[in-house]
Amino acid sequence: MSGAAMRRRNRTAALICAAVALGMVGASFAAVPAYRLFCQLTGFGGTTRVADAAPGALGERVVRVRFNADVDPALPWDFETPSAPVALRVGEEKLVFYRATNRSGATVTASAVFNVTPFKVGPYFNKIACFCFEEQVLRPGESVAMGVVFYIDPAIREDRNLDDIRTITLSYTLFGADEETEVSGLAIAAGGD
Repeated sequence: MSGAAMRRRNRTAALICAAVALGMVGASFAAVPAYRLFCQLTGFGGTTRVADAAPGALGERVVRVRFNADVDPALPWDFETPSAPVALRVGEEKLVFYRATNRSGATVTASAVFNVTPFKVGPYFNKIACFCFEEQVLRPGESVAMGVVFYIDPAIREDRNLDDIRTITLSYTLFGADEETEVSGLAIAAGGD
């Protein structure tokens, strides 16, 4: 093989390797938003849906919703659940409040990652308003009530795989805003929120 042919093959191989490397970098940046979109569309991993309003038609079935609150150890906040579980009929709109307190001496921004369990309920759990839709900023020592308005879609009645569901857990994990960006894909993939 001549020197010119060898250089041409090497150049072609280098271009292919560079294209593959660039493709992998692009895919890695697209993976988290694509996974998040997939979860929102399908309810996979307990991801809830966002709605404008409750449907208005109430079903007979009553579901108990309990609450969980976790905080990343690096975030100097206290985070409390609503005082007690709530019972609601499917289609009924409910408002509850979580409470957050900044224990630090500095203003801190946080984001919430969320899910519901059992995961298979995700497509039927709808949020109308939620503190998790925006970053939360608390000044030193500040405490705030953070609301969530939600309902269970009456279509849950038609899903025979969910006939045994009587209790749903709505769970949030707070992360420092800078950290949330880095771990949100992992938190969602792990079903943590």
